[in-house]
Amino acid sequence: MRQSTTLALYLGRHYLMAILSVFIVLTVLAYSFDTVELLRRATGKPDATLDLVMQMSLLKLPSLTIKLFPFATLFGSMLALSRLTRTQELTVARASGVSVWQFLFPGLAIAFMLGAFAITVYNPVSAALLARYENIEARVLRGSSSILAVSSGGLWLRDTDANGQIVVHALRSAKQGVQLYDAILFYYNSNDQFIKRIDASSAYLEHGYWMLQKAVVSYPDRPAEWHDTLRVTTTLTSDRIQESFASPDTISFWQLPSFIDTLEAAGFSAVRHRLHFYSLLALPVLLCAMLLVAASFSLRLARGGGIGFMLAGGVAVGFLFYFSVELMQPFGLNGALPVPLAAWAPTAVFVMLGISRLFHLEDG
Repeated sequence: MRQSTTLALYLGRHYLMAILSVFIVLTVLAYSFDTVELLRRATGKPDATLDLVMQMSLLKLPSLTIKLFPFATLFGSMLALSRLTRTQELTVARASGVSVWQFLFPGLAIAFMLGAFAITVYNPVSAALLARYENIEARVLRGSSSILAVSSGGLWLRDTDANGQIVVHALRSAKQGVQLYDAILFYYNSNDQFIKRIDASSAYLEHGYWMLQKAVVSYPDRPAEWHDTLRVTTTLTSDRIQESFASPDTISFWQLPSFIDTLEAAGFSAVRHRLHFYSLLALPVLLCAMLLVAASFSLRLARGGGIGFMLAGGVAVGFLFYFSVELMQPFGLNGALPVPLAAWAPTAVFVMLGISRLFHLEDG
């Protein structure tokens, strides 16, 4: 039996309104909790005014809420289906020959479109705002800023010493930024006046210093000096370089592939960014999986399971989803599993879980 367009639009509107309602509630809760946490961290920071903290919370909010889409879809779908069940509308639809897959199809279409919107439109906005948030957070709450920039022209590192600052450039690197090739070090005093420049074929980061090979030291007012090896002090460490990588959440979905290529060309690992990219690609299918799981619990409501069973099932599924993501990501990051598999595994599990439970409920 072919489903009527009127019924499909009616069901789709119910799904959409319920999912958006739950999403708004979760957004308010996320904003409240995050604001409280930022106020706690801002204690004793003279530059962290209340207005600035509120602004930071708003900048961070989109990146928080994009992670709430699966939970909003899960509980919103439960809400929509439970309403339709209580009003006997689903019972009437089933009696008229509408199958469970037919009245779930509008919801699946809504979930898939919401997921596509989240990664193609919502994610670029949240990434740009989160980048602004992290700049403010580093300056105001942590008292530091990023020391690393990676581009198609190589990588740039910023260091400071007692006399001023040092800017390090290299065309490529190895060992996660510890080994640099075709390195140039620019020295500036505290007034940003140029002091000297060092060109080296390679630079290796040791504890507290760079070991330069085949180095040429150039001064503005005297002849250049040649050194087979040269040791120059630095405050940089491998951990500081790693911590300065741009967070995957601050990079737009559309820019991630080119950033990954640039990062790998510079000699750095892009596993975190690849995992994030594949997780974003899986989001539309994941939202559909959440709706299928929600339906398997909500349909039980009409068969005597009760509201308590539905809510308990929803909470259990939410916890299982969070646990599965936290379990699979480390396997992808350390190379134990291929990155696409680690990103898509939770989605595949929930798709199979939802479909199997629906087949069990419908066909016994």
